[in-house]
Amino acid sequence: MEKDIWKPGTVLYPVPAVMVSCGTMEEKNIITAAWTGTINSDPAMTYVSIRPGRHSYEMIRQRGEFVINLVTEKLAYACDFCGVKSGRDLDKFKEMHLTALPGQKVSAPIIGESPVNIECKVKEIIPLGTHHMFLAEVVSVSVSKKYLDETGKFHFDAAKPICYSHGAYYGLGKKLGTFGYSVKKDGGTKKKPAKTVKPKSPRKKSAKKQ
Repeated sequence: MEKDIWKPGTVLYPVPAVMVSCGTMEEKNIITAAWTGTINSDPAMTYVSIRPGRHSYEMIRQRGEFVINLVTEKLAYACDFCGVKSGRDLDKFKEMHLTALPGQKVSAPIIGESPVNIECKVKEIIPLGTHHMFLAEVVSVSVSKKYLDETGKFHFDAAKPICYSHGAYYGLGKKLGTFGYSVKKDGGTKKKPAKTVKPKSPRKKSAKKQ
């Protein structure tokens, strides 16, 4: 396959689109972030990378706390709004009719309309260039009960989550498989990889004259 060569850049897409709430219940703000993700399982660790000039940057730096609120299709408009408007000029919770609820382990509010709220405490701030990374430990997670089934399993897909890719927001498509499906049969047992069949060598033509 022919390739076109680009200069180094941030082309790892799609990525999550999240709303990060910060501050306190009295002085709060929301910033939209796509530079976020999981970096460790135990202890649970995550990060957000934010430009130092953003209003939320100083709020997070001073208090050392923030909340990652996952975004659904219904929240896509609010997610975009919170990314292009500054909390210096208006109250984003009020403008987008979002509910600020107290966090369990942090002073920053969680967004009630988000199906998953990940409360974080900053462990380290790493200057990287245009952005600084807030390396944080997850200290509490709140999930909406409406997406829990009778066994307690959480079905985030039912909330219609979104992702961000090259300047656009997208809903997620159909499920293609579950983790490990490539090595399992229908019953859940592992199957052996298919044997590689070597092609037979072509027969040499007879030296006899036709």
